[in-house]
Amino acid sequence: MVPFAGYEMPVQYPAGVMAEHRHTRAKAGLFDVSHMGQIRLDGPQAAQALESLVPVDVLGLKPGQQRYAFFTNEDGGILDDLMVVRPHVHEGFGDLLLVVNAACKAADLAHLRQTIGAQCTVTDLPDRALLALQGPLAVAVLQRLNAAVEELRFMQGCALDLAGARCFVTRSGYTGEDGFEISVPASQAEALAQALLADERVQPVGLGARDTLRLEAGLCLYGHDIDTDSSPVEAGLVWAIQKVRRPGGERAGGYPGARRIAQELEQGVTRKRVGLLGQERAPVREGTSLHDAQGQVIGRVTSGTLGPTVNQPVAMAWLTTPHATAGTQVVADVRGKRLPMTVVTMPFTPHHYQR
Repeated sequence: MVPFAGYEMPVQYPAGVMAEHRHTRAKAGLFDVSHMGQIRLDGPQAAQALESLVPVDVLGLKPGQQRYAFFTNEDGGILDDLMVVRPHVHEGFGDLLLVVNAACKAADLAHLRQTIGAQCTVTDLPDRALLALQGPLAVAVLQRLNAAVEELRFMQGCALDLAGARCFVTRSGYTGEDGFEISVPASQAEALAQALLADERVQPVGLGARDTLRLEAGLCLYGHDIDTDSSPVEAGLVWAIQKVRRPGGERAGGYPGARRIAQELEQGVTRKRVGLLGQERAPVREGTSLHDAQGQVIGRVTSGTLGPTVNQPVAMAWLTTPHATAGTQVVADVRGKRLPMTVVTMPFTPHHYQR
């Protein structure tokens, strides 16, 4: 157990990080991610209000649909990334449900209340826990508690009863595998976790494997791979900005930092977030400087590990744009040792989402 974002969190269980990682890729891993912030927005203007804070199409969300988003600041940097879902009205989970990062949730809550609190009701949900069941057998496991989960596709959500608890379930996650994220009343979270762990196909998974799984899947970790200095365009997150919100779109702009982001969409950027594959066995960690063939510094590593699935060192990094093309060779300086790495297209291991 280690301190993390104000909580005591498990880095690993007795099986260890590598075994937990591989079990999740092969069967089903259970993550307690209750440290994440859950926020509810209510009111007829909730979607329009939230859209004024993110460069994402919130108004176009259909009931039961989920979308990845990010709060931006006036300079176009990322304040936090988050998930947004529109529950069906009759389900009683509000007009919008948000899941935000643990380290940012207090700031996110204050940001929402200060900017759009007069347009909709912003409610923190500290009495709800969050469990994530991830892996190719996750759907088979969860079907034993409620057969309706099979009807969900990737980035869809609905209210379901699981082990006697009224939950809100989305088919999403942070591993690149098929899986589900389950918002459950905190008082019933342990019983639900025990019900899931009673299935021999499920093992508990800690923070260590959560990090290696998401890195292999090419998914950003806020505060490391993206932050207030990086724009969504630099970070390669343009896919999350729908056409309607881009320059020329019906609802273009109108969010903090829109001018910079529009300019970068049209003119390009000077640096990019990239994936790197190591050519030697030594992992390359966060903060490592990256150099070109002449020894000039051209970037730095933001996340790095030995990928248990790909069985090679994998990393995410910021690189100057001329060096950010797939196939480019760079050199990592690890305590004076020069380790060759290759820029590659992410993810490092294929996604297995059920679309």
